Amino acid sequence: MGACLAVMCLSVFVNVVLRYGFGSGIPASEELSRLLFVWLVFIGAAAAYPQGEHMAFTSLVGLLQGRPLALRVMTLLIRGLTVLACALLAWGAWQQVVVGLDSRSVVLGYPVALLPLPALLCSLAIGLCAAWELLRGVPLHLGHAADVE
Repeated sequence: MGACLAVMCLSVFVNVVLRYGFGSGIPASEELSRLLFVWLVFIGAAAAYPQGEHMAFTSLVGLLQGRPLALRVMTLLIRGLTVLACALLAWGAWQQVVVGLDSRSVVLGYPVALLPLPALLCSLAIGLCAAWELLRGVPLHLGHAADVE
């Protein structure tokens, strides 16, 4: 993630300096930064899920803390919906990867399938983590008990 961010920042900075300082720019800079940004976001999302770092609206589920059965049912529902959402994202991303295999980007010439590929990989990683937590019966992390989100 750090390498993606560094290359993206350097590319955009150099392009801005060249464009405004010298009247010309690097055409590949925009395409490269877009590709790296997409990869950066999905790598970050996949890395954040196992640590419970995704945004969570725990105020309603937090009200169930005194009721273990209701909290267990809600945990199963939330994890099941997460697996379903990941499956739908993976299916759509796979279709886009297949479509992009025969196309090339305009400036850099990389396969366009590299743009939706991180969405596929991220959805597989998060879906597998959520399914594993569902099978193991891991309770929801309600680490913000005092806060209302």
